Amino acid sequence: MDYVRFGHTGLKVSRLCLGTMGLGSSAWKGWVLDEAASKPILRRALDHGITFFDMADWYSLGRGEEVVARNLIAMEKRENLVLATKVFYPMSDDPNDRGLSRGHILTSIDRSLKRMGTDHVDLYIVHAFDPETPIAETMEALHDVVRAGKARYLGASTMYAWQFAEMNAVARANGWTPFVNMQCQLSLLYREEEREMIPYCEHAGTAVTTFSPLARGYLANAAPNLRTAHDPYLEWFGDAIDVEIARRVRDLAARRGVEPSQIAQAWVAGHPGVTTPIIGADAPEQVDAAVAAAQLVLSDEERERLEAPYRPRDMINDYNPVRRARELAP
Repeated sequence: MDYVRFGHTGLKVSRLCLGTMGLGSSAWKGWVLDEAASKPILRRALDHGITFFDMADWYSLGRGEEVVARNLIAMEKRENLVLATKVFYPMSDDPNDRGLSRGHILTSIDRSLKRMGTDHVDLYIVHAFDPETPIAETMEALHDVVRAGKARYLGASTMYAWQFAEMNAVARANGWTPFVNMQCQLSLLYREEEREMIPYCEHAGTAVTTFSPLARGYLANAAPNLRTAHDPYLEWFGDAIDVEIARRVRDLAARRGVEPSQIAQAWVAGHPGVTTPIIGADAPEQVDAAVAAAQLVLSDEERERLEAPYRPRDMINDYNPVRRARELAP
């Protein structure tokens, strides 16, 4: 496993990050793995040298943090791990138990640390932009989390580039801690972040982590499973252009003697604007396949052929995050 510098920070992270939305409790969503089935996946990731793990308080409504962090800390020294978690989505019906208000941030970090069994996270990420809370309130609260030693670095996810830039500007203007990471969606079927977000991050020296390299599984060429059968995001994919890109992925996979999912993942891993791709797995063998995919180098001609049919599309983050969280609830 290669290790890379995380943006302009001094932090080094594994070239791949394991996303853990699917690890925690099947009581939250039927496709999520319970602890017994999650542990072999975490072990396999560590065996491959993956030390960067992405969590969120919303995943399994807290149970995910317990299952992932406590098992990792039992398997590996805490100082060798880079643990990230997120805050924003509703954790209960309480109207104040969501968003990026000062109260919710300060309460959420303490709850996350207690569940994880550690005194700090390496990266604390706001899961989305909160239009109902002043940016200064959010950034000051996050700065206080860092000053208290409860988080080493800050990141953000799922917002427009202008929102991300404005939040950073407010932080810097007040001498508060800015974001060093943007986590955004990127795949052969969804490349809208190439317009503004990724160029902004390259200019600012911000680390870019990416999720959903398979376009919610569309590029995997696999039979529907429990997750994809109930994933509302899949409604975004499947028009004639997506079908053509997926066909090109399958053709290249056949020529290379690998799975279509590995071609799709290799394209993301080789993207010049990506620091660390986030991979997902619901079996140890899928970790193996993702690691192999990251080592697969596509030629310029292969990349160009895969990319050629793409056209601009609507931004997937153009929705009300709280409403979407409710739609995704069990």
